[in-house]
Amino acid sequence: MSDVEALKKEAGIAACAFVKTGMKVGLGTGSTVKHTVVELGRRMAEEGLEIVGVPTSLATEKLAIQVGIPLVELSSIDGLDIVIDGADEYDPQFQLIKGGGAALLREKVVAQESAAMVVVADDRKRVAALGAFPLPIEVTPFEYEATIRALGRLLDCRVNCRMAGDNAVVTDNGNMIADAHMGPNITDPVAMEAAILNIAGVVQVGLFNGMCDAVVLAGSMGVETIINPRGRLN
Repeated sequence: MSDVEALKKEAGIAACAFVKTGMKVGLGTGSTVKHTVVELGRRMAEEGLEIVGVPTSLATEKLAIQVGIPLVELSSIDGLDIVIDGADEYDPQFQLIKGGGAALLREKVVAQESAAMVVVADDRKRVAALGAFPLPIEVTPFEYEATIRALGRLLDCRVNCRMAGDNAVVTDNGNMIADAHMGPNITDPVAMEAAILNIAGVVQVGLFNGMCDAVVLAGSMGVETIINPRGRLN
């Protein structure tokens, strides 16, 4: 296991400390939170933890079933106690960029139904300003080239359709992903989110504003849990 992967595993496991028996838990998507899902499954099998989960992607759904976490539909319950998910970047105001795994729409639906959100990441994801990671935007397939052009005009940067080889990446919802290469200069993510969502053809944008309550961050000195002083866990 590489040093980076070991750090991701450490952070993913540490985030499980927020999960208690009886909770309804949102299960995020990505290379770090997969360790959280595996650890929750282990705690259920070995320690008697009792939870139900709502996955944010088909990949997470498959993993959760494999490790024995019972799953429920979000529509069948009255909200979630917590969601644990990854992030591509987070800034000093605990605003996030997410969507590197192309699951941003489902991730945001689950996050907005959760009483708290904990992000697991390694310290490469901590930034002074959002935007070095290309901003993912989920768009409808209908005339998606026109939507991407409109995004380029709005954001005044290069916006491209995310590809996997010769084919466009298709989300679990049957949509496409546009990546906006803005650079680390997103100073008002709240206003930017609203402006992007105002474009017809945009389904959702990977700016998660006012949602993150804590970050479990793994670095060379170990795991650090950083609580948002304005968050719901403070």
